[in-house]
Amino acid sequence: MRAIRLHEHGGPEVLREDRVPIPEPGPGEVLVRVHAVGVNPPDWYLRGGLTTVPGEPESTVRLPAIPGTDVSGVVEAVAPDVDDLAVYDLTVYDLTGDDLAVGDEVFGLLRFPGFHGSAYAEYVAAPASDLARKPSGIDHVHAAGAPMAGLTAWQFLIEAGHDHPSPFQAARHRPTALDADSTVLVNGAAGGVGHFAVQLAKWKGAHVTAVASGAHESFLRELGADRFLDYTKSRPEELVHDVDLVLDAVGGPDSRRFLRTLKRGGAQFPVLPGDFDAEETAALGVTVSTAQVRSNGAQLAELGRLLEAGTVRVAVDSTFPLGRARAAHERAARGHLQGKIVLTVDQDPALRRPAVTHPAAR
Repeated sequence: MRAIRLHEHGGPEVLREDRVPIPEPGPGEVLVRVHAVGVNPPDWYLRGGLTTVPGEPESTVRLPAIPGTDVSGVVEAVAPDVDDLAVYDLTVYDLTGDDLAVGDEVFGLLRFPGFHGSAYAEYVAAPASDLARKPSGIDHVHAAGAPMAGLTAWQFLIEAGHDHPSPFQAARHRPTALDADSTVLVNGAAGGVGHFAVQLAKWKGAHVTAVASGAHESFLRELGADRFLDYTKSRPEELVHDVDLVLDAVGGPDSRRFLRTLKRGGAQFPVLPGDFDAEETAALGVTVSTAQVRSNGAQLAELGRLLEAGTVRVAVDSTFPLGRARAAHERAARGHLQGKIVLTVDQDPALRRPAVTHPAAR
């Protein structure tokens, strides 16, 4: 099969198309014929030389490596030794509560946190528990743009979904309950995580202020933002006061400037950990909490229902064929994204095999 691999770390130019064997699914895994791949920050972190995810004791990355975690595609086969999970021959139990069968369309965030998703390829072996059925109302391109960004927003805002200790803080991250009386500010609102955060907060009934550059105003208002602030023309932290929650999808060293937009008892969630002063947050009477997104097929199925209903949608900034992964990374480096970058995968005709669906699986 065709796959994009790193033989060395560096800029986008190190992404190389290779021919490699189709992977064999291991225990609890299915083989997915990939139709589209979401491009995410960990992909270019790995490309640039980061080989250890926060919380891991040491790197397990070995070059050459296939980057990528977000996929949408079709189940091609299941591992032969998953009888304990089998409902029918060729059917594996998916932790969303449904039967996942050969021929089903699925999407998922694979093996995260970690750099072993191996999604930039025509086929990928995927843990069944990381997958959910692809919503029938959206295509593979939009489905591939949902897993990491959508689950990040979900686990920050709706439900963490796990008890794993955070590598960024001692306390477990606990989302703030949102309803019609809640006020939320989303910084970096037009990007992958940000545009999901706007929509999920609106789904819960909150009043949402979106912060982005002016080019994204109409887009964010279409997603439901009640107020829009152009950070290139004003300082949002000087215009917003007494909000319950700040979801900072940009994060980093400047994130603390949003602390003073919060009311006492409010919370700030930086997606990328920032530099916060404990004495300052205590004096303001606010909390700061962050999390690390983790693969979760059950949560993805919940998000999928919102995508199916049209309550939440995936914005696609741009698409590139798999063989132009370098161009996709170059687009990411230019920034100012509106939604997600997605790689499209057209299989080599010589590799196409008819999907096998067990007659009792439907």
